[in-house]
Amino acid sequence: MIRPILPILSAVLLSLAFSSFNLWVFAWLGLIPLLISLERGTLLRSFINAYICGIIFWSLTIYWLIHVTLLGQVVLILYLAVYFGAFGCLVYLSRSYSSGFLLFFIPSSWVLLEYARGYLFTGFPWALLGLSQYRNLLVIQIADITGIWGISFLVALINVGFYLAWRKSLKVKALCVCLCLLLLSLGYGFYKLRLKPELRSDNQWCKVSIVQGNIPQDLKWDKPSAAGILDTYKKLTRAVAQDGSSLIIWPEASVPVIWGDEDAAMEFNQVFSLASQLNTNLLLGVVSRFGGTYFNSALFINNLGEPEKIYNKLHLVPFGEFVPFKDTFPFLQSIAPIGDIEPGKEYTIFDQPDNFGVLICFEDLFPELSREFVKRGARFLVNITNDAWYKESSAPYQHFAASVFRAVENRLYLVRSANTGISGFIDPFGRPSSMVQDYSGRSSFIRGYSSKNIYLSSLGRTIYNRYGDWFILFCLLIDGWVVVFSLRKRK
Repeated sequence: MIRPILPILSAVLLSLAFSSFNLWVFAWLGLIPLLISLERGTLLRSFINAYICGIIFWSLTIYWLIHVTLLGQVVLILYLAVYFGAFGCLVYLSRSYSSGFLLFFIPSSWVLLEYARGYLFTGFPWALLGLSQYRNLLVIQIADITGIWGISFLVALINVGFYLAWRKSLKVKALCVCLCLLLLSLGYGFYKLRLKPELRSDNQWCKVSIVQGNIPQDLKWDKPSAAGILDTYKKLTRAVAQDGSSLIIWPEASVPVIWGDEDAAMEFNQVFSLASQLNTNLLLGVVSRFGGTYFNSALFINNLGEPEKIYNKLHLVPFGEFVPFKDTFPFLQSIAPIGDIEPGKEYTIFDQPDNFGVLICFEDLFPELSREFVKRGARFLVNITNDAWYKESSAPYQHFAASVFRAVENRLYLVRSANTGISGFIDPFGRPSSMVQDYSGRSSFIRGYSSKNIYLSSLGRTIYNRYGDWFILFCLLIDGWVVVFSLRKRK
């Protein structure tokens, strides 16, 4: 009677780990009920149980997508749940393995499926198991070695260790290996968090400011509201400019007119004049148009009031900025809330006040983008975004988690400016500071600004930045070795 409820229980526990209530501890236990439910039944039954778990998990985790597109939400949930179903099949096929093999086979399989989800069909690396730990600073420090994948593996490993110790009488040696890996990770985190690179005498510093306009989504492209929107950002910019920052950042699509349109000259001239009056550099989130092609862009204006460089977003949001497979399935065009936008082609590095790269919207979910910017000389990263689409929900917190990992993986500051959502500064160890908040500590759906003097990391390139997703190859080797060894043992 209890067994059919177990996939539902797993889905609820895992989704709570991605809520806005800081319940990351549930991720360390959330897979156990699902694993129990997969102990019996056929391959099809294992797929169905895990698929049901996936449907419920994603329904509870990305419930906020209904504010953008109901049909798109349903399609996405049904698709994402397939990865849970595939996990159920892999667990079924590994039933004959010994407990020691399962201890590493199951977490490796989970990580490989997360990796596949992050790249197939343009990729959707949202709510990765490791992302639930973004506030668990001790655990996440190993991301500078393994990337997010190492934290997902560790969390899954502890789940499987608890499960096997309870249900399969896991041998003491294997359990000790599991606990040793956890302790090593915590020890590494403790060591890293005790470092004080900001005290180094050879550090370079720059002061950066961010503004959060909190413009309602239904007004952002409302023509009668354009003047008021621009006035809001100008007032916030004048206020924060008193901090003496060398760079002030506006969020994604903050300017309510199109860069490249002739009838937008008046609005942009106001912004250029503002930069020269305040003698500061501005980074603006804009929608740009070149030769009839639209881009989601970041436009840099120097302290003389001159537009200097532009970055066009490389990785677009499916069904948000473009419609995949629309030629094959024309009905899909009804899912997208906005028209088609083209992807950029260049990793643009802005060089004032020092080299930095920009991640627009959910580009901070893709670690390879951040790695590439750093390889090309970025000494800090900027994320400009707009989470007003999702109303009051857990979406801004789930999105913010990704930015935390990009800072830790590359050991540099990440500066975040959102129209509304979570705006602030994340240091190279994943610690948020100088957040835009009201007196109650609320971060979303408020208007404000913040400044911080950030140091430009002198820690050097990390193992993860140099070698990328090597941990995925490690997981492939583990799974391959387990399968081969188990087949040999049977013979």
